[in-house]
Amino acid sequence: MKARRFKRIKYLITLSVVLLTQELVAAEVTIHENEVSGLLTWEVKDEGFSIALIQLLPDFVRAIYGKHHFPKEEIERVASYCMFGTILKNTSGKHLSYRVSNWHYQTADKKQFKVKTKTQWLEEWRKAGISFSWTLLPDIGEFAVGDWQQGFTTINLPRESEFDLIYTWQLDGKRYTGMLEKIKCAPETLSINTPRN
Repeated sequence: MKARRFKRIKYLITLSVVLLTQELVAAEVTIHENEVSGLLTWEVKDEGFSIALIQLLPDFVRAIYGKHHFPKEEIERVASYCMFGTILKNTSGKHLSYRVSNWHYQTADKKQFKVKTKTQWLEEWRKAGISFSWTLLPDIGEFAVGDWQQGFTTINLPRESEFDLIYTWQLDGKRYTGMLEKIKCAPETLSINTPRN
């Protein structure tokens, strides 16, 4: 069992995805666990749209922004966020669009918070004298058939917190809403002495 490099855990979870038309769609959620690190990736395949969230360790985030000569205090501020690599794909035969400003995350007490956008980060970085603009998921995406986009998504929660991501997208102008439940923020560091199952 341990000889495998990656272990794929597949859960098919039927989520109630409420559309503006009150139509319900079953979304397929897959969770992958890296056998070596234990870090998780969640992927949901929704109506014409897929989204994957990949846990990122704070040290990885520190390395990325350190390489681009961010001030130390700004590196630590960014690394304090719950950070995910994010991959979005248009799996439909239609025009797809999304806006991160319409996305929210929900904590266990059902409080909702807006996902911080790339534009908000860039404005804060400009004030700190930083002109770097790569790595973050663009605020707005307009996808032709087969297009995809990637970048970091930031959630302002402590390490190992759980939350639900509420996201929206449009296909040919028709709006859809989905919820990816029980996403977990990465730990501060890997627990290398803990055997993986």
